[in-house]
Amino acid sequence: MIICNPIPTYDDVVKQFTKFALFLFQFVAIGLAAAFIILILKPDLLNNIRPKVEIRQHTPTEAEHAVTHTNYTAPFSYATAVKQAAPSVVNIYTAKVVERKPSAEDLFRYYFNGTAPESSRVETSLGSGVIMTSQGHIITNNHVISGATEIQVLLNDGRNASAKVVGTDPETDLAILKTDLDKPPVITIGGSDSLQVGDVVLAIGNPYGVGQTVTQGIISATGRKRLGLNTFENFIQTDAAINPGNSGGALINPRGELIGINSAIFSKSGGSQGIGFAIPVNLARRVMTEIIEKGHVVRGWLGVRLRDLPAEIAQSLNLSTAGGVIITGLFEDGPALSSGLQAGDILLRVNDQPIFDVRSLLDAVAIQQPGTTVTLDGQREERKFSVEVEVAQRPAVTYRNLRR
Repeated sequence: MIICNPIPTYDDVVKQFTKFALFLFQFVAIGLAAAFIILILKPDLLNNIRPKVEIRQHTPTEAEHAVTHTNYTAPFSYATAVKQAAPSVVNIYTAKVVERKPSAEDLFRYYFNGTAPESSRVETSLGSGVIMTSQGHIITNNHVISGATEIQVLLNDGRNASAKVVGTDPETDLAILKTDLDKPPVITIGGSDSLQVGDVVLAIGNPYGVGQTVTQGIISATGRKRLGLNTFENFIQTDAAINPGNSGGALINPRGELIGINSAIFSKSGGSQGIGFAIPVNLARRVMTEIIEKGHVVRGWLGVRLRDLPAEIAQSLNLSTAGGVIITGLFEDGPALSSGLQAGDILLRVNDQPIFDVRSLLDAVAIQQPGTTVTLDGQREERKFSVEVEVAQRPAVTYRNLRR
């Protein structure tokens, strides 16, 4: 026997749909209520929801990759600049004999063992240098080779050679060496007068003797003076890492051109702290040229000893201008003495330019050629004066600067 289900009527369909809709509404309402209670009682649960990381990455084409490694101004790589400049940067190794005074322990050993104490010992040091001419001239820091009895240079291509000192300029901490290398790789010179804060630079040298190393940074400041490192200062400041052994190395721009000679760092630990100083290439080139062609650097000289004018003295004399210097002494063979200047005179202007301190007067006179005349304006007690002085040749300096 076959039993057939009766066909549902319209009312039956409506009742079943209503029951399903009511059930679905109750389920959704319960879910929303539970979520609301959780949100109120446990809001920290939402913190576990982590965002999806989305990175937009550019894959360079072959054309873009070629431009990156051939265009000097591209910011993506400085490999081309390094390849151009690095062969011209050399490692410098020096040796010098240091006299040694016998200690109490040495005398004790000599008395009991008969061992004579050593009277001298050999000290070695390292630094860097830059090949500047096809004749084999190398520029470095004076403190790198000061007192050395033997100097060896090692090139990036593996060649090494001995070097001799052509001349030094302790007042800018520069020295010129010469080797007999065949076809030395000469660096390309850039300009340092148009440098701006924020320009990218690269430092090349031999830090701690680990081998040639390149570091990158920017120019932090230009025209840094009054640091007490040299008599004549005009440093480029950079945050490119400069460490012991980098002295005398190259500071280059993104085109691989030399813009400075790495010289010193400011550090409390002995290592780089982002404050390094380089001698501008325009100054270094002038010093090198005069040493090679004339045997010494030509600078103007007045023959006076000076000190900055204290503010209280300026106020007592009713001086309206800021700055100035006091003459504390005169050299017997100096031009200032023969011009009538006296100890105690206050100098305020040179060639109608204000004198801010001792450094500004030294710089203004140093750039004058010996034999030229400068006009000095000043005050003696309460009387103003103006005097003309014929500048003489600045005597050679023999002191040694101490630094890293």
